[in-house]
Amino acid sequence: MRGFPKNSMVPSFPCPMYGKVPLSLALSPRIISEVAKFKPDIIHASSPGIMVFGALAIAKLLGVPLVMSYHTHVPVYIPRYTFSWLVEPMWQVIRFLHRAADLTLVPSVAISKDFETAHVISANRIRLWNKGVDSASFHPKFRSHEMRVRLSDGEPEKPLIIHVGRFGREKNLDFLKTVMDRLPGVRVAFIGDGPYRSELEKMFEGMPAVFTGMMQGEELSQAYASGDVFVMPSESETLGQVVLESMSSGVPVVAARAGGIPDIIPEDQEGKTSFLFTPGDLEDCLGKIQLLLTDKEFRDNMGMTARAEMEKCDWRAASKKIRNEFYNAAIWYWRKKRAELIKPLQWLAQMFLPAPEANRITQH
Repeated sequence: MRGFPKNSMVPSFPCPMYGKVPLSLALSPRIISEVAKFKPDIIHASSPGIMVFGALAIAKLLGVPLVMSYHTHVPVYIPRYTFSWLVEPMWQVIRFLHRAADLTLVPSVAISKDFETAHVISANRIRLWNKGVDSASFHPKFRSHEMRVRLSDGEPEKPLIIHVGRFGREKNLDFLKTVMDRLPGVRVAFIGDGPYRSELEKMFEGMPAVFTGMMQGEELSQAYASGDVFVMPSESETLGQVVLESMSSGVPVVAARAGGIPDIIPEDQEGKTSFLFTPGDLEDCLGKIQLLLTDKEFRDNMGMTARAEMEKCDWRAASKKIRNEFYNAAIWYWRKKRAELIKPLQWLAQMFLPAPEANRITQH
């Protein structure tokens, strides 16, 4: 962005649930001054989080329209990490934040329904933001024998399941252990990191599993494209960006029919672009994985169909929709809200302040 400093250091503190994740309010006189000098037309903040409070304060101080996009379904995570009684207070925080915003973007129909059930905001101030995928970076052309050797621990001829993502308790990754117990001769590679990694490594000790740690760039592209099947057992995804990236890489997905994933694999595409299984149903999941692992022609055809579908979901089109449609809608709501606030003041002014008299022409 022209005119705005690229690097601004702000005080932070570690997230209680994810010690490696720094949190910051990002609210200081210097930050406010820099934003004021930049003169933004709109402020876009990610919710929920700590920094969103700073964004909200700056937007209100400067009188700038505010868009919030919802990315992490914290109310679903809370019972797995802390106490169930904290769920409703979390919803209260979410209501406060999103009612203060001019427009809310949600990544899936499931989240939109949850917002409606929780009475977060009115439906006319919610927009469904179908995120795109970088189809150039996540492409079948990145399939690599060397990467497959690495992911399979030197056994590239064996069937290979991959999982990419953040390893958290809420991701239901222990379900994959039950799956692998029933798939002798199949290998699994975990690409990523997170607070649950050490427990996962202990859980899969002695099994044909590889943990690569974090990857990025072309290395990550190769990891996606070098697997046979991507398995996603999580039941709490707001969307499932890794599912988009796997399908774009030409690798079929077997995912839980939950959260935002059915938005990526709708009912009319099940069995064509990828598979969904009933959450918690081991036999349903196993049957679909085994079909893909044992029938290479079927797997390759599904991978090509998935790739063709993801080419329609390019991230550039998704970004263009935000700029041309959603931001304009937020500005319209902001102007409407401001007009509604000013109207009573105008009425009071007309009632109690004398109108300026017209100039009189006096003849002598």
